[in-house]
Amino acid sequence: MNEKKLSVIFPGIGYHTDKPLLYFGTKLARSSGYDTVFIGYHDMPQKIRGDMAMMKKAALLAYEQSADQLKSVRFEDYDDVLFIGKSIGTVAMAKYASDNKLNVRQIWYTPVEATFSFASGNTVAFIGDADPWSDVDKVKNIAKDLGIKLYSYPECNHSLECGDVARDLETLSDVMRLSELFIKG
Repeated sequence: MNEKKLSVIFPGIGYHTDKPLLYFGTKLARSSGYDTVFIGYHDMPQKIRGDMAMMKKAALLAYEQSADQLKSVRFEDYDDVLFIGKSIGTVAMAKYASDNKLNVRQIWYTPVEATFSFASGNTVAFIGDADPWSDVDKVKNIAKDLGIKLYSYPECNHSLECGDVARDLETLSDVMRLSELFIKG
C-alpha cells in the first residue's frame, strides 16, 4: 500500500517559496513522494524587526491566513504530514499544528523565538548564529530544553547566509542534507 504524504510550505515575509531554503526543501519533500500545499500571505506589516507589537501582529496574520488556506485540507486522509517553514511561517505552522492537535513533523528554517511557544512533536530546526531576528543563545537554550534538534551555522544571518558564496552553498547543502535525513525518517 502506498503511503499518502502531504507537505505544507509556510513562507516568511519576503522569503518566498522560490528562495533557496524553501525551494530545495520543497523539492526534497516532493522527491520523497509528498503532495504539496503552499501557503501565501498578503497585506503583511513591513519593518517589523525589533518591534514586538508588529512582530506579534505579523505572526497572528500569518497564522490566520494559514488557517484559512488550510480549511479544506483533510489531514486525516494522509499517513504522513510534514510542515516546512521559514521565519514567521514557523510560528504560524507550529501554532496551527498545536491548536489543531495535529501529529505532524516540522522543519523550521530560522525560527523566531515565538515559534518555540507552540513546539510539539517531531521537529528539526536551523538557525544562523548571526541571525538579527533572534536571540540565538536564548533560542539554543529553549530548543535544548524542549528536546528540539537545532543546527546552528556560524556567522550566518536570517537567510542562513554569511556573504561568502562558496560558504553559503556549503551551508545550504548541509541544511538540505540534514533536512532530507529528517524527511526520510
